[in-house]
Amino acid sequence: MAEPLKNHYGIEIAEKISAMTLKVYPSFDAAGFIDVIKTDYESLELMERGRKISAALKQFLPNDYLQALKILLASAKQPTQVDEDNSIASFIFMPHVNFVAENGLDNFEASMHAHYVLTQKFTSEFGIRPFIQKYPEQTMALLSNWATDDNYHVRRLVSEGTRPRLPWASRLPEFIADPQPVIKLLELLKDDPELYVRRSVANNLNDIGKDHPDLLADIAKRWLKGASEERKWLVKHALRSAIKRGEKGALEALGYGKPANVVIQNISVSPAITQIGGSITVGFDLQNLANTKTNMMVDCVIHFIKANGASSAKVFKLKACELKPQGVRSFSKKVSLKPMTTRTLYAGMHKVDVMINGQTRPLGEFELRQS
Repeated sequence: MAEPLKNHYGIEIAEKISAMTLKVYPSFDAAGFIDVIKTDYESLELMERGRKISAALKQFLPNDYLQALKILLASAKQPTQVDEDNSIASFIFMPHVNFVAENGLDNFEASMHAHYVLTQKFTSEFGIRPFIQKYPEQTMALLSNWATDDNYHVRRLVSEGTRPRLPWASRLPEFIADPQPVIKLLELLKDDPELYVRRSVANNLNDIGKDHPDLLADIAKRWLKGASEERKWLVKHALRSAIKRGEKGALEALGYGKPANVVIQNISVSPAITQIGGSITVGFDLQNLANTKTNMMVDCVIHFIKANGASSAKVFKLKACELKPQGVRSFSKKVSLKPMTTRTLYAGMHKVDVMINGQTRPLGEFELRQS
């Protein structure tokens, strides 16, 4: 299991922030700052650690927000002395973003300028959300300008910060109800030269599709007309969850909307009995019974047993392919049954299906036992 991210965000992060601040604000009480943060720090998770450092900055910087913000932005220009190979090296600026979000709501222009600067060091996708909610028209107008900014981190913020269901962040219920203001921004970014930005656009559309599946399908169909390879990838990535849910509109957008006239052969779910921590391999052949070629989106579905004895379907991607008339194709998927932080495994009989163009057919089952 991967090491928790918080282990890379120890008290030394606060010490580096303290040193950066002291260089531009000599009266900064560095010792007192660290003492406050040390209390219960080890018991906190990653995001909570960032908020604790932010609260300490509020305590030890000047009470006047604009004066404190000036110091904070000046300190962010100092060398960080962090290992740039560290996967979360940029997180040293997370408390800076938090500080703006938590203390700057009454100073729109200064705070949004700070987000513009800080997002180029550490994403402000969490920090701008309170401003979207308090100043919706002003913020969205500013984001529309930022969508054509020279800096790709700024352009990504436009998409990532407006995601209705951004992970680790508060939801934006106004955009869950009506995503049209967000879609206007995404239209400006759909052909961005940076994959980093286009991936964010796809993730935003994926969020929107959870509440508005027909709207997502309509956007996908429209964006695919005369699309570049880059935009085709974006649309496919945006539809990934909808495809797993077997939504007809999403499947039609990608050319997999018609039921496949196929027969399933040589089914194997092996081993029939396994333990938590092991794995199973699902194999089968599909033969096209039609006299024309058939486009197929083929996925494997395992119905995992839950604590209450009910089951929850998990879709595992297999392959999108074209099957010639009367043609046969083999499919195989090995699935790990090791415990995961995102899924608890329980003993019992687990059903296995195949999903072809959104329609499921049974393949078999296996028994999962405690190790």
